[in-house]
Amino acid sequence: MGSSDETQRSPSATAIPSSPSSTIRTPAHLGPSFRIKGEITGDEDLKVDGKIEGPISLPEHRLTVESGAQVNGKIVAREIVVYGEVKGNLNGRDRVEIKKDGSVVGELTTARIMIEDGAYLKAAVEIERGSIPVRTDPDALLTLAEKDFKLKSIRAV
Repeated sequence: MGSSDETQRSPSATAIPSSPSSTIRTPAHLGPSFRIKGEITGDEDLKVDGKIEGPISLPEHRLTVESGAQVNGKIVAREIVVYGEVKGNLNGRDRVEIKKDGSVVGELTTARIMIEDGAYLKAAVEIERGSIPVRTDPDALLTLAEKDFKLKSIRAV
């Protein structure tokens, strides 16, 4: 038999979704007064406003480095958005965005990249093909084929 404490907790436990991705959640947030040295790992989206020294690993989630934030370390995430400053290697499985006041120094690996005017980037960039499924509508496929053909023609010259 369970205690009254267990009885009171069990209804709230059943209200929690079985999968963290099944609901829309507010990202976790490390405010501007945080100074962290060490490894950060997690299973939710994260916004950083402070200073981080060390690797950040959010393989299935989004990391946002806010304006004024500084990250010095390797970053692995599904999506990485940089408004602040990052020194280290970035691996954004789906995409990396560097906003107009953002700064990235290091190696960058992603399937898609967006760099706004005014952003600073000093990096070796590797675009991974095949990570993002290609749209199957005929216009998109035609556009991709034309780009591929033009690249091959330029390389042959």
